[in-house]
Amino acid sequence: MEITILKHLNTIIRLILFLFGAAGFSGFIIPVLRRRIINIGNASGIVICICFMLYAVFLPKLHEMIRVFWQKTVGKIVLGIFAAGLVSALILVIVMTVLMVKAANTRPAASATVMVLGCKVYGERPSIMLEARLNAALEYLNANPESSCIVSGGQGSDELISEAECMYLYLTSHGIAAERIYREDQSTSTRENIAFSYEIIKKHGLNESIAIATNEFHEYRAGKIADSIGLKHGAISGNTALWLLPTYYARELLAILYEWVF
Repeated sequence: MEITILKHLNTIIRLILFLFGAAGFSGFIIPVLRRRIINIGNASGIVICICFMLYAVFLPKLHEMIRVFWQKTVGKIVLGIFAAGLVSALILVIVMTVLMVKAANTRPAASATVMVLGCKVYGERPSIMLEARLNAALEYLNANPESSCIVSGGQGSDELISEAECMYLYLTSHGIAAERIYREDQSTSTRENIAFSYEIIKKHGLNESIAIATNEFHEYRAGKIADSIGLKHGAISGNTALWLLPTYYARELLAILYEWVF
């Protein structure tokens, strides 16, 4: 009787692990199928989810291999290090997620200078991610008519116009006066977005308290860069489409880790 119950329990655990991996795989593969978006976020997510599914399929054999390996001293050491690594990685993910959520909910001061960070442009249209940032900026600019705005982003090799120009056209077409908007069209990274925009702030005497308009998962890293050059900041976050969130959330975890290490 006990053996039967254990077998059923083992089957249920394997099924849950497989379904978890399959659900994750679907979440990471959708951007590839819909928009041919592939980056380190969904690439690593796909690999991890495949590992989950394989683990579920071969769980009994793997557990037997682990049991045999554990009986050796070197096995205990290797498996102990592996387990510690997994626990550490999980703790890191939780800490980074908490920091991202906190940063995304940090309100900016009134009449701050809005800094819209660039993202992919298709023709003269903003990508879904960039449009979310622009809509967040629009809401703040309409609520704070004294605020100026810096749109920041250069032109990629596959873009017809610069990201800054695309953002300028979007904001002016939605009623924001052209004289409120400053274009920074040379940056190629988040760090350059903020550093080059700061030069515009100093040149034109704009408010050095800024409202960073970017996607919610990106606010923490952008804020840390702003901290490094002495800018006071708050967040006006654009909501990321659910089908894109797993990919860019995973990518951002790796980007934050890179910032911490290097």
